[in-house]
Amino acid sequence: MTVLSTAERAIERLMSLHPKGFDLSLDRIKRLLERLGNPHLKMPPVIHIAGTNGKGSAAAFTRALLEASGKAVHVHTSPHLVRWHERYRMAARGGGRLVEDAVLAAAVERAAEANEGQQITVFEILTAVMFLLFSEHPADAAIVEVGLGGRFDATNVLPCPAVSLIMPISLDHEAYLGDRVELIAAEKAGIIKAGAPVIVGQQEWEAGRDVLVDTAIRLGSPIKVYGEDFIAMEENGRLVYQDEDGLLDLPLPRLFGRHQIANAAAAIAAVKAAGFPVNDSAAEAAMMQVNWPGRMQSLPDGHLVALAPEGAEIWVDGGHNPAAGAAVAEALAEAEEKHPRPLFLISGMLNTKDQTGYFRAFEGIARHVYTVPVKNSDAGVPNVELAARALEAGLSAEPVHSVSNALQLLATTWSEDVPPRILIGGSLYLVGEVLAENGTIPD
Repeated sequence: MTVLSTAERAIERLMSLHPKGFDLSLDRIKRLLERLGNPHLKMPPVIHIAGTNGKGSAAAFTRALLEASGKAVHVHTSPHLVRWHERYRMAARGGGRLVEDAVLAAAVERAAEANEGQQITVFEILTAVMFLLFSEHPADAAIVEVGLGGRFDATNVLPCPAVSLIMPISLDHEAYLGDRVELIAAEKAGIIKAGAPVIVGQQEWEAGRDVLVDTAIRLGSPIKVYGEDFIAMEENGRLVYQDEDGLLDLPLPRLFGRHQIANAAAAIAAVKAAGFPVNDSAAEAAMMQVNWPGRMQSLPDGHLVALAPEGAEIWVDGGHNPAAGAAVAEALAEAEEKHPRPLFLISGMLNTKDQTGYFRAFEGIARHVYTVPVKNSDAGVPNVELAARALEAGLSAEPVHSVSNALQLLATTWSEDVPPRILIGGSLYLVGEVLAENGTIPD
């Protein structure tokens, strides 16, 4: 049985008192923040990040760039993978650290007490906790990731960020944000503030990009767009970034996948727009040091890895929509070209996601899919039903009871000379379970 820390027990109490999920509105969070002394108005310069995909990678790159430049940086991301503490990385010279348990517990208790039992979501209380922590502990900058959407997300009480960064937009959370890219883009554009700089990362959909650009122009916000004002590409095994200031010739990012080149470019542009210089040495160090758990993360060893066929190459990735599936599939296809191995998926997904669309990205490159339940979410798709969705996408699939079960099945039946390549993913909840069970908890 897992022993909860003081902060985790405090958050569990909140979970029992308040509804799960999202209730998009700013009234409740504003009321709570006012009772707490409006900590959101006392923040260090903020890089505010929205988007359907790539938010976490952008946060990781911006953090790496700033820390490599000697800055102390707070970072707020969500959801967490294993522990609530992952949502709050506190600034420190030489690199931030996850919030200490006693500090987090005290902030949670303060926010809950100030709320006085009024209607609110747990995410809103935990966002208030972020503002408390980040306003009361010194830092040169804060990176704040949007939870859902933008316009009515609880983080969007920030009056004037140093820069608003909007990453790739695609269909996801349609029940909350709309079923067309333009509608989703309009929600993400809600983080753009009059006069504050805006960086638009690489966009697949022209209609979505147009909404972002039009919003920035209407609000008089200086805007730079990937592919027009800045760009990055791979040349001779290097990342070459270019904007009006010139070129940066950098190592390829430590984060795996071609899509990370554009993500890195957006982060560089955002850090510069926020008023922080980016020199060659800091940018080079950032590309080599950047770290983002649960997104195309390699698992070289651990309790679960030991169950797999000997020599298997194992990755975990929390991407859970068709666009994320396409990015991961492209990365794995590239790996196949360089180092051929049979690809197997171990997948668990939520019922709010386009499961067939996600699996379709792997048609022709995945040999077989094992579908598993997602234990830590009430919205997990039953493994039998998920296998049917994979079959609809043209993949060979079968349901199994767990990730460990899938790895053991592979190990007992494997007879080929080349060990397999295995992707465990489809849900951040599943990735969190895997990292915990494997003994590789983010720190």
